[in-house]
Amino acid sequence: MLEVREVVAGYGRLEVLHRVSVQVETGEIVAVIGANGAGKTTLLRVVSGLLRASNGTVLLDGVDVTRLPAERLAAAGLAHVPENRLVFPTLSVEDNLTLGGWTRRRGPRGETESQRQRALDLFPRLQTRRRQPAGTLSGGEQQMLAIARGLMARPKLLVLDEPSVGLAPKVIAEIFATLARLRDDGLTILLVEQNARAAFKVADRVYVMDRGEVAMDGNPTELLTDQRVHQAYLGGGYTA
Repeated sequence: MLEVREVVAGYGRLEVLHRVSVQVETGEIVAVIGANGAGKTTLLRVVSGLLRASNGTVLLDGVDVTRLPAERLAAAGLAHVPENRLVFPTLSVEDNLTLGGWTRRRGPRGETESQRQRALDLFPRLQTRRRQPAGTLSGGEQQMLAIARGLMARPKLLVLDEPSVGLAPKVIAEIFATLARLRDDGLTILLVEQNARAAFKVADRVYVMDRGEVAMDGNPTELLTDQRVHQAYLGGGYTA
């Protein structure tokens, strides 16, 4: 579904990604972990068209999308849920979801409503708050809304940046269980996450980034036997 080949990218003269290659197969969750400053968010910005790579190639479902802007990638089936949620705080939950389905607005009559109901069914907490301003929700509820809003576009690939940040362990467990359910329903997910324990519980494969490069990759079982991974990333966090 996604192939990142030898991508180089950065900001001005600062090169952040150094020939990074990542692959995500259809219907799997791939997690990218690493310390702050490793280049994880920059990688997602390149994948979703928010930042143009200076070298390398990005393929989405076999099509070269390296030079496409973010709005074209959204229309092509990529939904990016950014760090810190970024919901529209003065709009209701329902209106946030409707805006998430903007690229599908010319679809069959009733499609937006049925997709909105499916998103609410995934996160029952939002069901009773559908007319409540998004800015009055808790942090966990806002994260659920951000993911649900991304799903409104019926994406081929859902890209998530740090969905657990600032949330209580119980809420993290709820959100990651939903991500696993979405994967089991056939959705492809690329997940950047500092909470390695949470990521390892749902990921099919994991990439470890360090200083703008892929330091290692493999399935969670393989990486759990690596002492470097234990020392650097599994010293604490979500354990439920």
